[in-house]
Amino acid sequence: MPSLMDTAPPGGTAVGADPKNLPDPASVQIVPARHYARWAAAVAVVVLLAQFAHGLATNPVWEWGVFGEYVLSETIVDAVWVTLQLTAYATVLGFLLGTVLAFMRLSRSPVLQSVAWTYTWIFRSIPMIVQLVFWFNLSALYEELGIGIPFGPVFWSVDSNSLIGTIGAAIIGLTLHQAAYAAEIVRGGVLSVDHGQFEAAAALGIPRLRQIRRIVLPQAMRAILPTAGNEIIGLLKGTSVVYVMAIGELFYQVQVIYGRNGRLIPLLLVATAWYVVLTSVLSVAQYYVERRYARGANRTPPPTPLQRLRRFLVAPPLPSKSPGDTR
Repeated sequence: MPSLMDTAPPGGTAVGADPKNLPDPASVQIVPARHYARWAAAVAVVVLLAQFAHGLATNPVWEWGVFGEYVLSETIVDAVWVTLQLTAYATVLGFLLGTVLAFMRLSRSPVLQSVAWTYTWIFRSIPMIVQLVFWFNLSALYEELGIGIPFGPVFWSVDSNSLIGTIGAAIIGLTLHQAAYAAEIVRGGVLSVDHGQFEAAAALGIPRLRQIRRIVLPQAMRAILPTAGNEIIGLLKGTSVVYVMAIGELFYQVQVIYGRNGRLIPLLLVATAWYVVLTSVLSVAQYYVERRYARGANRTPPPTPLQRLRRFLVAPPLPSKSPGDTR
């Protein structure tokens, strides 16, 4: 009667068995695992993609000729430039103001904490389109803006409409809205830095501002960048809201053109294509910026997609064997 030690599990080797009785490894048949569900799902996805591509190519409603006529037209390119300007101004000014608000929230002053918290609460509560309409009609509330002594005489004043203008109102609205979200992003990044870093910097006698600029923010950037990149991409698409102010950005110009010629689908496709291109460029830039700031945590970062492609295209040659080499 065989003992338990000599009994082998299914497909295994008996524990304590005689090595002379083991099968030859070359004669063992290796059967790969069958992933039928995975192959079925892949086939279904490929079929759906093929159907979608076929519809894009054969459905006459897309009107690819109209798309090609307008996608690089001067009007559309100028509108894209306006969209990029609004995004750039709102991003830079919004994150500068948001950084100030974030450190106000982190300060020990109850006044600064209360003001920063109230600002974030109000501007995150009001929809962007409401803020834009409000700033667009600022002259109805303040006909003139001036400089003078608080609660005293005004030394210099100017008409609100001539000072701000339509583009200025859009930038102010986008900046103030973006600053509320940027403040929380920066605050979360600073809180992710170990408190020992602050204590070590203070023990070395490093001034507070230099601590923030040279020690805290570089480490916080690893936590800030992913969310900040997502927020900037959202802002790029959110600039389409300024169409209510009749600013000639991308979506507004597309509306004007298809309202004139009735080509709704191809003109919307033009806007879609440009938003996809701009978002892709920002995504690539975000990837490389994140890679740069990750050097402190990962000294050997993985190769970039471009480096992988270069290695794939220019593969090193296999070492050749010498005539006497029998390996």
